[in-house]
Amino acid sequence: MPISLSTQTHFFPLTMGSLLPILDLNASPQSAPNSTLATATISLKVPKIEPKPEPCDDPTPQPPFDPSPSSDIFPNPQTTPPPHQTSIVAAAPDHVYSEFHRISELFHTAFAKGIQNCDGGGGGDEDGVVLDPESGAIVPVEDNNQQQQLAEVVQRKKYPQRSNELVRVTDLSDEDHRYFREVVRKTRMLYDSIRIISVAEEDKKNPGQGKRTRGDLRAASVLRDRGLWLNRDKRIVGSIPGVYVGDLFFFRMELCVVGIHGQVQAGIDYLPGSQSSNREPIATSIIVSGGYEDDEDAGDVIIYTGHGGQDKFNRQCAHQKLEGGNLALERSMHYGIEVRVIRGRKIHSAVSSKVYVYDGLYRILETWLDVGKSGFGVYKFKLLRIEGQPEMGSSILKFAESLRSRPLSVRPRGYLSLDLSQQREKIPVLLFNDIDADQDPLYYEYLRTSAFPTHVYHQSANGTGCECVNGCNENCFCAMKNGGEFPYDQNGFLLRGKPVVFECGTFCRCPPQCRNRVTQHGLRNRLEVFRSRETGWGVRSLDLIHAGAFICEYTGVILTREQAQIFSMDGDSLIYPHRFSDKWAEWGDLSQIYPDYARPTYPAIPPLDFAMDVSKMRNVACYMSQSTTPNVMVQFVLYDHNNLMFPHLMLFAMENIPPLRELSLDYGVAVADEWTGKLAICN
Repeated sequence: MPISLSTQTHFFPLTMGSLLPILDLNASPQSAPNSTLATATISLKVPKIEPKPEPCDDPTPQPPFDPSPSSDIFPNPQTTPPPHQTSIVAAAPDHVYSEFHRISELFHTAFAKGIQNCDGGGGGDEDGVVLDPESGAIVPVEDNNQQQQLAEVVQRKKYPQRSNELVRVTDLSDEDHRYFREVVRKTRMLYDSIRIISVAEEDKKNPGQGKRTRGDLRAASVLRDRGLWLNRDKRIVGSIPGVYVGDLFFFRMELCVVGIHGQVQAGIDYLPGSQSSNREPIATSIIVSGGYEDDEDAGDVIIYTGHGGQDKFNRQCAHQKLEGGNLALERSMHYGIEVRVIRGRKIHSAVSSKVYVYDGLYRILETWLDVGKSGFGVYKFKLLRIEGQPEMGSSILKFAESLRSRPLSVRPRGYLSLDLSQQREKIPVLLFNDIDADQDPLYYEYLRTSAFPTHVYHQSANGTGCECVNGCNENCFCAMKNGGEFPYDQNGFLLRGKPVVFECGTFCRCPPQCRNRVTQHGLRNRLEVFRSRETGWGVRSLDLIHAGAFICEYTGVILTREQAQIFSMDGDSLIYPHRFSDKWAEWGDLSQIYPDYARPTYPAIPPLDFAMDVSKMRNVACYMSQSTTPNVMVQFVLYDHNNLMFPHLMLFAMENIPPLRELSLDYGVAVADEWTGKLAICN
């Protein structure tokens, strides 16, 4: 395959010339000459053919948001007969109404064609308008609703089409990798923030309604309006910069936003032949989710079934053809172009019923037309995973699932403790080391929540709380303390970061199930402290952690400034909460959407003037590693007292964290602490 290379840029355009003619595989699969089926006459009943989409993210979704230009929805009068025209022509020619109906249909066709020509024909991103075929009027009557719809069509924003330039990104430096990763991370964080906030706002306006807002569609639409979708200016072949093998996505729309897969429902993403330089389609990515009865998935080897020939019930009802995505896969095989593979797995989650995991690059080895399980011809493609890539995210998901149920049978060696917390946490904390003989975490007393000085509680003895006996509402006292809104949604996800969050607590009369009681309930995920060759001790989760979800508290013995100065003389390990970076300000930051957006300043909190001793008493959070681009942030929270000088340090996920991926914090270690001149880090 001739490839035009340039040493001045990391983007290499792909130029292709067809060396071999495309085989005509559109014919039905032929049986063996001696087969009785070869001579039998089979009458096939062909129902209405529907395009084969992948299963939707929601069992009862709203109309899907299509990022690609909509197709022409007007019937072409040159090729498509108007409704009922066939039956009208077949009627008795002497009937007095026959000619009347024929002329009426001609008028309908003419007016539809006129609107089509005036409105762009519904192509691109415009929505066309079709006259009602059942209307009996020869001349259409002026309709205010129709005029309003046309006005909305004219005012609707036109989006630029995806680029038709195929490029491959190579030879990125470490700095380039960090840059693109940060771009993807911030875009996904913004997407999740908008999604969570939009659903919460809709629930606030229409409480108690069964049908929930599709926040994934709304977030994608908002980002697209602002031109924040990634990789639209180039059609990338191979790896997407900033997207790592094993990254998880809860929604198909997020795949489109990042640019790893550009189709909302179709399982094959490809550059159409009409946009290709040599008029041949090229596939760039596929989604394997088990929705095809003829698929075979063995991990590194996939037998992938092409699309087409299925009805709206996902049943094969006709032969597939070598066109569209099927032809694109065949051409990618011909030119040796790899494709990205995303796998969809069903999960039990409050966010989505399915999760999509990026599993890396595969090459297409061969393709053939076969008889499927339903008896119709289907195209099959054999894909092989390219060597040298990180472990597949789908394999890690399966491994973590087995660890949650039977850890000792899966990993018989390496576990130092099956519950480091010694039942102080509701969920056991595992301790694993298969590298060396270090057992250091066993020698510390596990502290479930921070130990504050007694005077902190004495100063809050006359604290006030809400009186919501039957559950809190938006007008309760605690909501007012948070600026007139609850900090969490119905699933317990943090809506936006704040200087401090007030939860319902000791002085409140609301029940324990109150939506404003989240962090005080402790762990929600199964965490594991593990020995790492890179970071010493680290922390990872056996569960998938959602963006915005609470993880755990960072605990220790709280010291005043004077006490901290004395303790530091002995070289004890101290954590300084005021040194943690303000990553909370990034969660829910909508400055890219609203130029006048300002980070929350209420509720205000004074400068923190305490330290945390973790030399003898600590919890699982103390083993989290330092990172300047962390996936976990610190959010200050108050619930058991009202002393703003001594908040709890609660940890929340800044992104969707896959199982067994290490958790990291930004301790603010780039600058030495002004009290002692030492770096404020525990591990």
